[in-house]
Amino acid sequence: MKIIIVGLGKVGSTLAAELSREGNDLTVIDNREAVVEAFSSQYDIMGICGNGVSYSVQMEAGITEADLMIAVTGSDEFNLLCCLIARKAGNCHTIARVRNPQYSTELAYIQEELALAMVINPELAAADEIARVLKYPSAIDVDSFNKSRVELLKFRVPEDSVLDGMRVLDIHSRFRKNILICTIERGNELLIPGGTDKLQARDLVSIAGSASEANDFFRQIGLVTNQIKSIILAGGGTLSYYLAKILSASGIKVKIIEKNEKRCEELCMLLPKVSVVNGDPLNKELMLEEGLRHAEAFAAVTDIDEENILLSLYAKKVGKMKVVTQIKRIRFDEVLSDLDLDTVVYPKSITAEHILRYVRSMNNSLNSNVETLHRIINNKAEALEFYVREESEVTGKTLQELKIRKGILIASITRNNGKVLIPRGQDMIQRGDTVIVITRINGLNDLRDILER
Repeated sequence: MKIIIVGLGKVGSTLAAELSREGNDLTVIDNREAVVEAFSSQYDIMGICGNGVSYSVQMEAGITEADLMIAVTGSDEFNLLCCLIARKAGNCHTIARVRNPQYSTELAYIQEELALAMVINPELAAADEIARVLKYPSAIDVDSFNKSRVELLKFRVPEDSVLDGMRVLDIHSRFRKNILICTIERGNELLIPGGTDKLQARDLVSIAGSASEANDFFRQIGLVTNQIKSIILAGGGTLSYYLAKILSASGIKVKIIEKNEKRCEELCMLLPKVSVVNGDPLNKELMLEEGLRHAEAFAAVTDIDEENILLSLYAKKVGKMKVVTQIKRIRFDEVLSDLDLDTVVYPKSITAEHILRYVRSMNNSLNSNVETLHRIINNKAEALEFYVREESEVTGKTLQELKIRKGILIASITRNNGKVLIPRGQDMIQRGDTVIVITRINGLNDLRDILER
């Protein structure tokens, strides 16, 4: 697929790297010559230094032959204008990043009137993800599928857990819950486990199942399941605004600590139900005075990664709470994982996931469609949701009869009547099903790609 990306900031460069690795014909546009040269050389793609709004620059980039234009510069208006010109010049699909909260209630109108394929807001998408995680205090990550009928939840096996030493095949008979162990992370090792594999204390385990089944399972193994009622947010930026708005609307008591006085005044007007405190989150005495030790959850969402890491570590030291850390730039995953930070959120990666899902769907066949895509386990694996539109090689046979490639697991099947199956060997995929696949193989576009060829 021929794709043009305008803007090589954090989101644009992440997205371009991913799309290039998946074999797309990529052209990038940015007005910083050094950035364009370095990136195009690293990934062996076409780079153009220029103004992405310019008709002549877009023509040079090949807009008339392009399948997709993605505009992810730092200016919302610039991105929208890029897409508008691309639609007129090339009649291609267009995606725009729009971040300003003033546009948040108008995104559907903007998308329809400008005929955009997608409008993506990184901070809003990250806020939605954090809100999902906070529904499950014991979960480190939560990915939702099939309109939240199925959840993929990651948790750490406690030191004294009943799961320590238990075989995967014994979990269903022991707890009688309709959940499936999908992945096990043990140090640097990633397993898509078989029935005889055993869980160990400190393993990071991902399970698939409905919200009620997962909560019951957590309760049975002694993990906290009560939804949080209060949270402190360090930093009052755009992500904090969106998150506070979502959480306060659901009845959670929210307090924001922000050091910029003018921003505090703005937040007080925008969020009348939220407590806003003018102060530096790095002031330990202030944080303790504002109740950090007794908070049920804490989110470090300042604009500085190093501050967020320090604040999160301090919060875990002084209290027993759910901790969420925003990381914008740092990608030393092996270092961050050793810090035991609970949930780490990367807004640029969430944005890339949304756009990659759309690109995969454009690449797919008529038989199945990528409805949802989540990169999991530090990008070592993917969780994909496929909708089965037609009969094919994967339908009408039991799962044990299908020759499924190594490194792939069928995590769930949802019938068109809403019934969720955690699949066993005798289950079949049918037309109209929604199927969730966990895979270590990148680039699956169609459900038939799970089969050996």
